[in-house]
Amino acid sequence: MANANKLSGIVNKINRLPDFARSRALTLFFGKVVPFTGTTGIRIESLDQERCVISLANKRRVQNHIGGVHAVASLVLAESATGFLVGLNVPDDKVPVIKTASAEYTRRAKGDMTVQAHLTDEQRERMRTEEKGDVSVPVTIHDSEGKEPIEIEMVWAWTPKRR
Repeated sequence: MANANKLSGIVNKINRLPDFARSRALTLFFGKVVPFTGTTGIRIESLDQERCVISLANKRRVQNHIGGVHAVASLVLAESATGFLVGLNVPDDKVPVIKTASAEYTRRAKGDMTVQAHLTDEQRERMRTEEKGDVSVPVTIHDSEGKEPIEIEMVWAWTPKRR
């Protein structure tokens, strides 16, 4: 597939780096592009047009009062993973924006968190061809026990840059 935008072109180049350097390069790059993500401690494990995997170590600075990853930190993970993915697929003449973020906390999270987000071919095609629209981006969060302590829905929209 041709690059959807400049961002995907840069990520495609980073993805050609050796395995040992790829995650660090993606994490540093997005820390510059989206300054807030550079302060969160998230690590981009893998990213391409179809799928994003990011993680967050359960360190003191992201913990809640019971020693788990803070609820808002888990939302930041989901928003980041889905946002990076949408950002790679929305053409340069459109702007992606988060429309809805909802979370249901179903159990206590244990340890580090890993988030996976993905887009279907149909969703990616809509982003490329429709002037504006929105999609619910499938996302799952797993803790260090492999359980899903949070059910999350992230709806992203895109609109033309200039109206």
